Amino acid sequence: MHRSVANAVCGPVTKWLVVVFWITAVIVMYGFASKISEIENNEASSWLPGDAESTQALEAQLAFLSPDTLPAIVVYERSGGLTPADQDKVAADAATFAELEGTELEDGTLVTIDGEVTGPIPSPDGEAAQVIVPMDLGADGWEAATDIVEQMRETAGSGDDGVTTHVTGPAGQAADSAAAFEGIDGTLLLATVCVVVVILLLTYRSPVLWLLPVISAGVALVSAQGVIYLLADNAGLTVNAQSIGILTVLVFGAGTDYALLLVARYREELRRHHDRHEAMAEALHRAGPAIIASAGTVVLGMLCLLAAQMNSTQGLGPVAAIGVAVGLLAMITLLPALLVIVGRWIFWPARPLEGSPEPTASGLWARTGNSIARRPRIVWISTAVVLGAMCLGTLGLNAQGLTTAESFRGTPDSIEGEEVIAAHFETDVGSPVTIITTERDAAAVSEAVGGTDGIAEVTEPVTQGGSTYLEASLTSAPIGDEAYATVERVRDAAHQADPDSLVGGATALNLDIQDSSGRDNIVVIPLILLVVFLILAVLLRAIVAPLVLMATVVLSFGAALGISALAFEYVFGVGNSESSLPLFVFVFLVALGIDYNIFLMTRVREEALQIGTRRGALVGLSATGGVITSAGLVLAGTFAVLATLPVTFLWQMGFAVAIGVLLDTIVVRAVLVTALNLDLGRSMWWPSRLSRPGPGSGHDRGEQDEPSVTMAH
Repeated sequence: MHRSVANAVCGPVTKWLVVVFWITAVIVMYGFASKISEIENNEASSWLPGDAESTQALEAQLAFLSPDTLPAIVVYERSGGLTPADQDKVAADAATFAELEGTELEDGTLVTIDGEVTGPIPSPDGEAAQVIVPMDLGADGWEAATDIVEQMRETAGSGDDGVTTHVTGPAGQAADSAAAFEGIDGTLLLATVCVVVVILLLTYRSPVLWLLPVISAGVALVSAQGVIYLLADNAGLTVNAQSIGILTVLVFGAGTDYALLLVARYREELRRHHDRHEAMAEALHRAGPAIIASAGTVVLGMLCLLAAQMNSTQGLGPVAAIGVAVGLLAMITLLPALLVIVGRWIFWPARPLEGSPEPTASGLWARTGNSIARRPRIVWISTAVVLGAMCLGTLGLNAQGLTTAESFRGTPDSIEGEEVIAAHFETDVGSPVTIITTERDAAAVSEAVGGTDGIAEVTEPVTQGGSTYLEASLTSAPIGDEAYATVERVRDAAHQADPDSLVGGATALNLDIQDSSGRDNIVVIPLILLVVFLILAVLLRAIVAPLVLMATVVLSFGAALGISALAFEYVFGVGNSESSLPLFVFVFLVALGIDYNIFLMTRVREEALQIGTRRGALVGLSATGGVITSAGLVLAGTFAVLATLPVTFLWQMGFAVAIGVLLDTIVVRAVLVTALNLDLGRSMWWPSRLSRPGPGSGHDRGEQDEPSVTMAH
């Protein structure tokens, strides 16, 4: 950061202007931020690109069905067979469900029965029956389903205790999904703040200093949510509960990381300056470029997600980028202003006084660096081999998608109902494959689809405006490899009969999500690597160092994913993962993990210009080791908070990212990168002047001596 800008942020007068600006911003943005849940789009179609066949089929269905219709399947089961009284109860309930027409929900939504209530439908073994209730719940169906489904569960469960009842189907699953995400923002925020406060207390050993980073992060979160609300409301930005949850974790995690680095450098400069304004200006001048470069890497890395096909992935990119950008702005303006306003006492009981010794010069990381310096080549080779062995665990990662049951932690009512249907019914009529074709080719398409392996029956065609709508029931559960293979066969058969036909439905939607996620992995990951390399090359003014750093981060990603894959299957008992999991973990680990290498290497370069690369590597490690480790613990802790949620994808992502961040900070950055710096020496900085011996290269006469820590300024 240019010195004049640093002076403006924390000057005796301008510091107050900075605080007034942020107070005004948070007051203005709070009104928008408080309404962010209103613009969330959690419908399945919002996750897919517009050119996916299932999305086109969903749009074509509008001529026949409301897009807001969610069928609820009410399932009844009695071991040994339903009694005549049970059958009468099911028939009475079906009539009651038909009378839900016009029911007003708590949010004012009016329930519309979109078609006939079907049932009772007895199972072939006589032990179960089901009633299908097609309900139009309006544009907010995902959230509105919770109230009406709860009412239906109470109605169905009011009979004989010997009969078990469940509400499943799209409406039941929507209600359980909404319940899983209910309160997610508040829960995540509270848990994240608690994690950050505990780690900051342990890091600073001050009862009050933690308040300023937490306040700054809170202001950044509210401001970012306000900006995102405005973009979603006016510019069509896709926002869902998942991206909002990740935003909370990211703003607090990344923002606190930047705060830790700045406060550490500020405390260092307070030992060199009498005036705290000058100390902060110097800290911003020295640490600012690394912080800005780190945040810029994350922002650009997240914006690479715009190249994804998945609408949900595309939407996460800008949401996360806005959060990090606003977090950066708060941490390099609001936090410095607050720190210079309160003065040195905020560090109590360990106030950094002018002229006091710098403790990092002889601390743990200084001793660690000196140990690595004895045999750096052996250290980095052995470390790389161990991490490479951990990567082998990725061979067992089955990122082919989660079944409906696997997508929840625990077994909600809709999943139990789905299991009852699978056990007693040959077909699942509540989650059909839908086909839109022309009236001319409807008979041929119906015959072709009906003869497809995995299809039980095809409904009578419904024709309107020259188009025909068909439904085909599956002989398998609607989510899983068997159902996906059936959809592929149905598409082949339908397209042969009518090349313009469209095949959709819940199963097809999930299949297209898998295909789009696979494509996104191939396109987005190389793009992120290219962006990160270019940023590092410009920042470090070298080519070798960026390549080495990127290789270490990719190795860390592979090791984290390998460990996670083994843990998912053998510890937690969930062998499958969403197809988008590798991409999300990669984005967060590479974009955020490279931060720690930027923090370290910019300090190493700063010191190397004065005392040489090898000594600079040790000084850089000793000066940044503590703060980077603390930053890693904060980020790992905040992502680990996701593991507390009842949603499998977020839990798996939080676990994998937390493991990766810990590997990155404790093993990769402290051990592997330091050993490579020591072994490669000035070759690390090729082709910059630091790679060449001579005046101005930073390689003094002591460069070839046994390196040791010597703090430079």
